[in-house]
Amino acid sequence: MAESGKRWWILGFFGEYRHNMDTKGRLSIPSKMRNQCGSLVYVTRGNEGCLNVYNEEGWNAYYQGLAQLSQRKKEARKFLRLVQSKTHDIEFDKTGRINIPADLRSLAGLEKECVIIGVGDHMEIWNQQKWESYYEENDADFDELSEMLEEE
Repeated sequence: MAESGKRWWILGFFGEYRHNMDTKGRLSIPSKMRNQCGSLVYVTRGNEGCLNVYNEEGWNAYYQGLAQLSQRKKEARKFLRLVQSKTHDIEFDKTGRINIPADLRSLAGLEKECVIIGVGDHMEIWNQQKWESYYEENDADFDELSEMLEEE
C-alpha cells in the first residue's frame, strides 16, 4: 500500500463542512478530505438518509464485507441489490468537485445546502436540514452512547 494509503488509515475522515451543491449536482469536497481520496470516490446510499463516500481503500474494505454476505439468504440479496444498484464511482473535476448522480441526490434529498461529515473510514453527505434534525435528536444521547459503546 502506498504511503498515502497508510496516512488515510491513521488520519481518517473527520469534521463537518457545509457546502452548496449547484443545480447540476456538483459538490465541492473539502481539500482535507479530498487529499485522502486520489482521483475518484465511490458514492453509495448510507443509513438514516445520507450518502456514503469512500476512497478506493475504504471502498475495497467495505466491499470485502459485502462479499462475505451469503447470497443464499434473501435479506443479504436484498441488501446487496439496494447498495450495489445505487453505487457510483465518481471522478473529481479540476476544481475538486464531484457530480452526484440524480438518483443519489433524490435518495438523500439533496438540493442545495449540504453537509459533509467525516466518520472515520468514509465521509457522509447529508441534506443540511436532515443533518441538523438528526444531530439535534441524538446529541443528548452522547454521554450514554459513549458509556454503552465502551462496554462492548
